[in-house]
Amino acid sequence: MIISIASGKGGTGKTLVATNLASSIENVQIIDCDVEEPNVCLFLKPKIEKRSDVLNFIPEVDDNLCDGCGECEDFCEFNAIIMIKEKALIFPELCHNCGGCRIICKLNAIKETYYKVGTIFEGKGNSIDIVYGELEIGEPVPTNVIREVKKKIDKNKNVIIDSPPGSSCSFVESVKGSDFTILVTEPTPFGLHDLKITVDVLRKMNIPFAIIVNRSGLGDKNVYKYCENEKIPILLEIPYDRKIAEIYSKGELIISYFSEYKNQLIDVYKKIKEMI
Repeated sequence: MIISIASGKGGTGKTLVATNLASSIENVQIIDCDVEEPNVCLFLKPKIEKRSDVLNFIPEVDDNLCDGCGECEDFCEFNAIIMIKEKALIFPELCHNCGGCRIICKLNAIKETYYKVGTIFEGKGNSIDIVYGELEIGEPVPTNVIREVKKKIDKNKNVIIDSPPGSSCSFVESVKGSDFTILVTEPTPFGLHDLKITVDVLRKMNIPFAIIVNRSGLGDKNVYKYCENEKIPILLEIPYDRKIAEIYSKGELIISYFSEYKNQLIDVYKKIKEMI
């Protein structure tokens, strides 16, 4: 079973839920798809056993073969190739690495070159298999690294995916193919606003989901009213508690201090199995 942990905004406690849930159940692999800021490793402290580079295709034009027809420019919907005086100018930062320009070139004037866009780390911590990716600094497209990270999913295990915050392409790429998504939110106007957007995306993707409310007792009751009106189940509430914040700020698991949360997260896992 693949369970994604997601949130409409950053800072809601998504990684708190992902790491503590992964540490509460058995036969687990956790995948950190927040490749711009992976922090699962800060809590589970894995021993890294393998590193691999993520390489992206970038077109390179042989001016001796190119006749300046412009078909590659017409094909590229991301404007990564521009013809100037019948010569192709490549913008690597706009390229989405589809390889279509190379295929469409009838003169074979475009060849493949590769450059590093990220790194994948694999290891084990707290008896949990851990995979996470890191996007190279300055790279604008994280989805390529996310796709490579997800290729490491072991379907023989209970897979927990820590998704990037928001509802953009990175989020969609991360939760795609999941059996279930837990949306972590907070009972504030910002939390509700971004929750609504993420719910709409998941419904369009036909991925079943439910809510965990973090920092309950903070803010107002509008998140609860929204979930009631939309018939969205709330799996768990984690209270607004200074002690929990202190534990989290030290990079430690709350289930190591409060055993009741381990039992509650095991119940969450059982509820999800029943729901799907």
